[in-house]
Amino acid sequence: MSDDDEWEPEIVSAIRKYALQNAVEYNGSGKSGSVLGRLLSEFPELRANAKQLIPLISKQVDESNMLANKFGLEHVREILEMTNPEALNREKQKKRIGLPDLEIGDDKNVILRFAPNPNGPLSIGHSRGVVINSEFAKKYSGKVILRFDDTDTKVKPPLESAYSMIEEEFEWISGLKPDLVIRASSRMEIYLEAAEGMISRGICYVCRCTASEFKELRDSKEACVCRERDVGQNILDWKMMIEGGIDEGGAVVRVKTDLNLPNPALRDWPALRIQHTAHPIVGNRYKVWPLLDFQSAVEDHLQGVTHIVRGKDLMDSTRKQTLLYGLLDWDYPQTLYWGRVKLLDFGGFSTSSIRKSVENGDYSGWDDPRLPTVAALRRRGFSSESLREFWVELGLSQKDISIPMQSIESKNSKIIDRYSERRSFIESPKKLYITSENGDKIDNFGSIFINRHPDYPEMGEREWDLGDGSIFISENDYTEGLIRLKDFADVEIKGDIAVIISREKTDDLPIIHWVSSKNSTEAVMIVARGSEIDNVEGIMENIDGNLGQTLQLERMGFARIEGISDSGRISLIWLHG
Repeated sequence: MSDDDEWEPEIVSAIRKYALQNAVEYNGSGKSGSVLGRLLSEFPELRANAKQLIPLISKQVDESNMLANKFGLEHVREILEMTNPEALNREKQKKRIGLPDLEIGDDKNVILRFAPNPNGPLSIGHSRGVVINSEFAKKYSGKVILRFDDTDTKVKPPLESAYSMIEEEFEWISGLKPDLVIRASSRMEIYLEAAEGMISRGICYVCRCTASEFKELRDSKEACVCRERDVGQNILDWKMMIEGGIDEGGAVVRVKTDLNLPNPALRDWPALRIQHTAHPIVGNRYKVWPLLDFQSAVEDHLQGVTHIVRGKDLMDSTRKQTLLYGLLDWDYPQTLYWGRVKLLDFGGFSTSSIRKSVENGDYSGWDDPRLPTVAALRRRGFSSESLREFWVELGLSQKDISIPMQSIESKNSKIIDRYSERRSFIESPKKLYITSENGDKIDNFGSIFINRHPDYPEMGEREWDLGDGSIFISENDYTEGLIRLKDFADVEIKGDIAVIISREKTDDLPIIHWVSSKNSTEAVMIVARGSEIDNVEGIMENIDGNLGQTLQLERMGFARIEGISDSGRISLIWLHG
């Protein structure tokens, strides 16, 4: 593959950026190898296609070097300033832990926003945006706005229940309430009025070209016939759009930009489109809806947003909005970017695909423990502190990385271990009877006392009444011979008898966990690993815990109490090891 059209626009744009950057750094003598290295650093998944990329890279490097040598390095810098300003300040990668410092204006105000699409509640990926924005707000005594970008009624329509879920999840993750909550769909009059004002000023125009027609003109840097029409005709078409007189796809409002911009995506980009699909909140009231780049740009200005933190895949959004702000003489917020993070354990989930699966009954709900949602993490017993620590430590690196879920689980373990009492859960229980050293059964063994937490004796003890000595161990642990019943005694197992050998611990004996039948009850635990989910039946020691309490089960890991029936049957959900 060598033709630009055979590669994704994102890839072509990145190659152009690195070629221009290389031409500046090497005084018009940029090298294809250097550009390839930078491209593969950003898109490691392209390594298998490196050879096929060489022709396109060579072409872009030659064009960039030509521009530098013919028109000067300053001309190339100006192109980068318009298309990829971040490429002008390239530094060798430095490992940073934590959040960078923000550039603060003279008024010292810091206003950020977290702006999800409420087509479902939050995923683990969304939690990054909550944490980063709220932690910056805390650091600078600023404000953070929770804004629902819900102006897409067709492709990603809002889910009515998601609004309250996201607001609650935001507070759980961040530990604070947003300073302002906005629903874009409730502010449609503002966006439509702004659009009409921009059409009247000639900043925007109504385009009646088909998508394919416009793309062909855009790619050849030619204006469409709609671009030169007078304001009066544009306003007439705008009114028809608003009143529903034009079918979907029949017209869009475009921002008038320079048709010679190097990045085709920035040339007369679309700001509003026609959608006749009903909105779940405001119904059929509106026929024209703003695209996200326009709606977000207007709202950020109205709310005085000073800093935007977003994924590097949205750099074109920054460029589009910066062009619009320039036409309106507005100051664009400082923008920071992060790279993509892929959770290896969950594959390629998206909110839209999860929603479809939940609605189809493939999952029990948004909190199904197999899903990478905040609802699932909360149900399983994760602490919000673990998410905050993880995302803050990862910081704002633009490098794309893949991480195992164990990275978050490790942080969670350290946090919840200190307050998670120990308990025993016996899967596939097998009943044994303890006898004295001479093999005699004892009517009443009395009680033993075990610390609720081995490292924090101040948390108290749990009492096990051994009664007549009947106990349960796991069928998986059963073997005849010498073993250690944890926290009790060395015993020799013979059939269904466990003869006490010594209460003193012998170092080289295998240790197994167990429960006394007198203070145990039936239990069931939901265990999800990857796409698999099981209900594990067993026996568990009686607990004096509460619903929602997180416990550490001996040799099994952490679990959260989900229910206790009237008969004492305990329902648990497994958290992690």
